Amino acid sequence: MNVQVTPTEIVVALSSLVALMLMWRSGARRARRAAEQARASVRVVSLAGRVLLTTAGMVGVQWLVFTYSADVTLRLVALVLPDLVAAYVVTRALAVTELGTARRYRGDRR
Repeated sequence: MNVQVTPTEIVVALSSLVALMLMWRSGARRARRAAEQARASVRVVSLAGRVLLTTAGMVGVQWLVFTYSADVTLRLVALVLPDLVAAYVVTRALAVTELGTARRYRGDRR
């Protein structure tokens, strides 16, 4: 039994393999980008949760100090300390020189 393959059939087979490989690679790139976007949104939610938890802790401490203490110095510390922390965080946020860990791919523009 002899199998005869024409040059046209070889070209079609190779073209099909190349097209299949390109589709697979583009799917992998799309999946990687989708995963990075999902991680970015999780970071935002995680940051919001940490901010809310820290805020609740600071408000709780302030409430305890103002409810159970008559000491003026302790009250001032309870009011000033969160302001210092907030000023530090805002200053760091506004002085950002690098935006995350953006990866560059071959097809991306710079």
